[in-house]
Amino acid sequence: MSHIMAQRIKVRGVIQGVGFRPFVHRLAERQGLRGWVRNEGSHVEIWVEGSTEQIEAFIRGLNEKHPPAAQIREIYTKVYPVQGYDDFVILESKEESGDIFISPDLALCPECLQEFHSTQDRRFHYPFINCTNCGPRYTIIRQVPYDRGNTTMAQFAMCQECSKEYHDIKSRRYHAQPNACPQCGPRLELVDGEGKACSQDFNQLLARGFIIAVKGLGGFHLVCDAKNQQAVNALRQRKGRGAKPFALMARDLEAVKKYAYISKEEEELLQSPQTPIVLLEQIFPSSLPPALNPGLNTLGIMLPYTPLHHLLFTEDLDILVMTSANFSHEPIVYTNEEALQRLKSIADYFLLHNRPIYHRCDDSITAVVKKHTQIFRRARGYVPLPVKIPPLARKVLALGGDLKNTFCLAAGDKAFLSQHMGDMDNLEAQLEFQKTLSHLQSYFHIAPEIVAHDLHHGYATTQFAQGLNLPLRGVQHHEAHLTSCLVDNEYAEEVLGLVCDGTGYGHDGNLWGFEFFQGTLGQYKRLAHLAYVPLIGGDKTVERPDRMALLYLLKEWGQEGAKWAEKLLDFAPSEIALYQSLLQGTQRIPLTSSCGRLFDAVSALTGVCRRNSYEGQAAMELESLCISGVKETYSFAILQEGPVKILSLREMWPELIDDIRKKGDRGFIAGKFHRTLQEMITQVFVLLREETNLTTVALSGGVMQNKVLLSGLITELERKAFKVLIHRQVPPNDGGISLGQAVIAGR
Repeated sequence: MSHIMAQRIKVRGVIQGVGFRPFVHRLAERQGLRGWVRNEGSHVEIWVEGSTEQIEAFIRGLNEKHPPAAQIREIYTKVYPVQGYDDFVILESKEESGDIFISPDLALCPECLQEFHSTQDRRFHYPFINCTNCGPRYTIIRQVPYDRGNTTMAQFAMCQECSKEYHDIKSRRYHAQPNACPQCGPRLELVDGEGKACSQDFNQLLARGFIIAVKGLGGFHLVCDAKNQQAVNALRQRKGRGAKPFALMARDLEAVKKYAYISKEEEELLQSPQTPIVLLEQIFPSSLPPALNPGLNTLGIMLPYTPLHHLLFTEDLDILVMTSANFSHEPIVYTNEEALQRLKSIADYFLLHNRPIYHRCDDSITAVVKKHTQIFRRARGYVPLPVKIPPLARKVLALGGDLKNTFCLAAGDKAFLSQHMGDMDNLEAQLEFQKTLSHLQSYFHIAPEIVAHDLHHGYATTQFAQGLNLPLRGVQHHEAHLTSCLVDNEYAEEVLGLVCDGTGYGHDGNLWGFEFFQGTLGQYKRLAHLAYVPLIGGDKTVERPDRMALLYLLKEWGQEGAKWAEKLLDFAPSEIALYQSLLQGTQRIPLTSSCGRLFDAVSALTGVCRRNSYEGQAAMELESLCISGVKETYSFAILQEGPVKILSLREMWPELIDDIRKKGDRGFIAGKFHRTLQEMITQVFVLLREETNLTTVALSGGVMQNKVLLSGLITELERKAFKVLIHRQVPPNDGGISLGQAVIAGR
């Protein structure tokens, strides 16, 4: 045995309320160490005495064997003189100022699931079983520190058996704040549309085609049998949801494999503690009704993440619609009273419980691209974990954009993004935004010194910023996107960047959306962009891809384009003439370089989608049509106009129309268009590399949710010896721009 030594160890990260100190205690005892562990508020402090080998094995265990809910970010060690402790103990916690990390909500762990299914266990089929490795966290916390009295579980006094577990250091439920059982904890109640208790079996109701509003972790879901065409159609009609795909929940992994292809990485993501919705390629032919995902070849599927979810399934009910209970653009419904009032026109029955939800929180949405996870909606399971950022000089509140909004509070080297807030043109979303902001400021003790906002004057978030009586910093939309991607990858060197999305207010007053940059962390120069096209009608044209196609044809090909529009888009000559007169008039028309609008135009022209009933519909349906292996491209040109390169697709349109006239396969046309963008973007980056000697590229913006485009682009760029950065922790869409805003303003 080597010489006995002592080390003081500081551990920072998500280590509060996740069973970390009992884990440390067990690990120390296994290694034969003496000393203590204590919660210091901002970190956990450990004192260990033993041999060098024992302490080294202990530190390895901290990193490799910690509880699944814990996330270790930093470990500091320092050698001290031996004090001569006789055993290893857990000392009383100290509350000091410093960083506070709140655990996200976590999916039911395997140990609790086993107990849940055991007829011998006192928690058999108890809908609220949990332990320190799983269960509600963020959605039930009222204030820090994370103690039971500061959560919505405070109203439930633990019975003698639960209290014994809670205070037993060897128990998996030691200091598990939501700990409960059927004798002392929350309870379920099934009621009808009038709020009257029902004795029916909710599984049978689902099997018979009824729609049930089910209260979950962060809000209500609207649930029905996903294989029942009539139930799915009724849900669409009642909710007023035209074509937007429904989220699904499958009973288990085997059920998922009946309906979708699944890779090893997707399987791991589905079964992770975060248990997000994962976008998967659908298997065809399918027994599922097309109304679940009209025009798409993907399914958004998640696995049960609460014990209550497991109760919803039977042998025959293996896949359910599990869509957020809200109306368009509004936050998810989360109280029993609100559900009974606002959802009675949609749901036939309500499955309620009496554990209050304090923070609304939607399900997170993810995908796997080239074996890497991308987050498209960052919410349950991820929020409110911080993102590491370059140290800031000031504390910042960044307000994000108006669509897919999140806000960001940042101080020092950490940024805390809110859960998905929704679209900020809605009063309910604005009120939820303000409430959540107040709570997170209180939790993390961040009093902003500056407020970052988008440059667009019409955004509700910009107007909110102007009323805060703090210094303001406007941040260009696409520069925020690009900075977000760099921070996401902890990359601070100079890069070439591409941001493709629907709309962002540019420095020249035009609406950008297909932009190449050079620079880093907010210091950028715009090097290239898609050729501008007039945008007549603003948001109304965003809803009408056919109008976007008309504008492209008129702008690029004039009268010839007008003839094509009349034949292929069914525009009346009088309507075409009106647009021609507006284009030739003296009134200034907004110009756009938007990649999203380009997708709209191509989708409409090929007859895929001429009306957007939800954001991105035309582009998503065009992507779904793509066949693999297409090598051909349409014509494009890269022009030099002063210091900026212009990407022109003028010659693409007659070639595209020729393919349509020949009644070419739409899957081939869609694939050829995607291949064109991949080749054009790659060529631009090669030219820019020759001019700048930069070999790292960063890709951001909502269009980078397109798996066909992004995966092909990564392949092409890596083949050309580029290092490619994509988003990993925050969305590439507008849900991630608040992070970029915060870093730009704070530096």
